[in-house]
Amino acid sequence: MKIGLAQIIKESIETSLATYNEVIEDSTAVLQNEKGKVGDLEIIGRLVKMEPSGNAVIVGDLHGDLESLVHILQESNIIQRMEDFQSTHLIFLGDYGDRGNFSPEVIQTVLKLKLLFPSQVVLMRGNHESPKDILAYPHDLSDQLQNKFGEGWIETYERTFELYKYLCNAVLVEDRYLMVHGGPSEQALTIADLANAYREHPRTKVLEDILWSDPSDSIEGVNPSPRGAGKLFGKDVTTKVLDAFNVHILIRGHESCDNGFRIDHDGRVLTIFSRKGPPYFNDHGAYLGLQLSEKFKNAELLVPYIHQF
Repeated sequence: MKIGLAQIIKESIETSLATYNEVIEDSTAVLQNEKGKVGDLEIIGRLVKMEPSGNAVIVGDLHGDLESLVHILQESNIIQRMEDFQSTHLIFLGDYGDRGNFSPEVIQTVLKLKLLFPSQVVLMRGNHESPKDILAYPHDLSDQLQNKFGEGWIETYERTFELYKYLCNAVLVEDRYLMVHGGPSEQALTIADLANAYREHPRTKVLEDILWSDPSDSIEGVNPSPRGAGKLFGKDVTTKVLDAFNVHILIRGHESCDNGFRIDHDGRVLTIFSRKGPPYFNDHGAYLGLQLSEKFKNAELLVPYIHQF
C-alpha cells in the first residue's frame, strides 16, 4: 500500500458533501467497532492502552490549521513510516476543528489517515469535540460546513458530532505516559474510570475534567476554571493521578503555547500545541516524536524530541 500525502490533502480540499459524509460514516463504523486488541493497541471502552514499544508522533491542537497539519505529516514522514513499520503510531490529542479556516479539511484528513491505518492512528477527543452541553465556544464548524457544502450541511454536522462520541478519552502507555486532552480527574484513578467516562457524563465530571482542565503551578488541589468548564489542577493532583496509573509524565494539549510546548508541575506535565495563526499568536507550533521504549521521568528530558516549526 503506497499512500500519497498530496493526494490525501487534495481530496480533502476538493471533497464533496457525499464524499465527506462517506468518510465520516466509515470512520464512525471503525471507531464503534474498536475493542480488545487492535494491532499493538488494546482498546478498553474509550481508553487506548499501549505497551512501551515502537514509536509515536504526537500531535496537539490543530483547530482547522491545515497548513500546520501538512507540515507535521511531511516533516515527520509519518505515512511512509506507518507503511513500513506496524509499530509506528500517530496520536492526535484532539481539537481538530473551530477557529481555523479549514476545519472540514483537517477533519477529513485525520479521518482518512485513521481509515488507512486503523491500528496505528489514535484519535483522541478534545473539548471542541465535547458533548454539546459542554461544547467550546466560539464554535464555527457549523458555519464552515455550511459555507463548504451548502444545502445538506445540517445532517453532516450531526453526523460529525455522532462520530465525536467514539473518539478516545485517554491513552495510557504502560510505565511511561498518560495522555489526555485537558487534564486528569481526581475521580478517575482506575482503568475503568478512564475507559467509561463517556458513559458517566454528565452524572460525573470525569469526562469534563479530562477534556477541559488546565495545570496551575500556583495552587494545590483543584480550583474552578476560568474557562467555565473543567478545573485548574495543582501538582499534587498530577502526582496523585500519575502515581495511580504508574506512569511518569502527563502529555496533553488544550492550551496555546508561545513555543508550541510548555512544561509544568516540575516536569510532570507536557503541553503540546500544534497550530499557528489567529486567533492564537504563538510563535511556534510543535509536535512530539517518541521512541516509546525509552523511559523518561521528567518532561524536560523530552525537549530534544519536540519538533518546533
